[in-house]
Amino acid sequence: MKIIHLHQEETEIIKLAVENNRQAQQQIYSRFSSKMLSVCRQYIKDIQLAEDVMITAFMKVFTNLSRFEHKGSFEGWVRRIMVNECISYLRVHKKVKFSEEEIYIEESFNAIDSQFSIDQIQFLIDALPEGYKMVFNLYAIEGYKHNEIAKMLGINEGTSKSQLSHARKMLQTQINSLKKQDNGTE
Repeated sequence: MKIIHLHQEETEIIKLAVENNRQAQQQIYSRFSSKMLSVCRQYIKDIQLAEDVMITAFMKVFTNLSRFEHKGSFEGWVRRIMVNECISYLRVHKKVKFSEEEIYIEESFNAIDSQFSIDQIQFLIDALPEGYKMVFNLYAIEGYKHNEIAKMLGINEGTSKSQLSHARKMLQTQINSLKKQDNGTE
């Protein structure tokens, strides 16, 4: 019965926030801000810029809160707004370039060894060119399909697949290099 209570509590907080209740809005912000900052940070390397984008996205969350239909996860709805705001920010600031070559190789990507810390993995992802990083995040982390990514970014589906293929290859090269450094063979 506790699950129902938590869902009713979330619904009530959302209802109050729609009515511009600042305490309810603060509860929503407090509950989701750390997770959403992590989402923004996946797309935007600079933590201060990621935080600015997150705050702008939260303004959109509160502005559009009445449009949330209580179908599906509220957190998922907020997350989509965050991702879209990151994409918009990167587009406006012309930080993303996609190579239009549509050569891609469907390959399996080995899971990253647990010997690497989250910070090391994030560093490797941050080192990717912005187009590669954005497609990689949308596909591998957010779980979007290539046709959805293409639509979101205004690119061809083949370009999305190509960007992912290049990102995976680049990450694999970086991981192999790190392994060699750790083993003292490089």
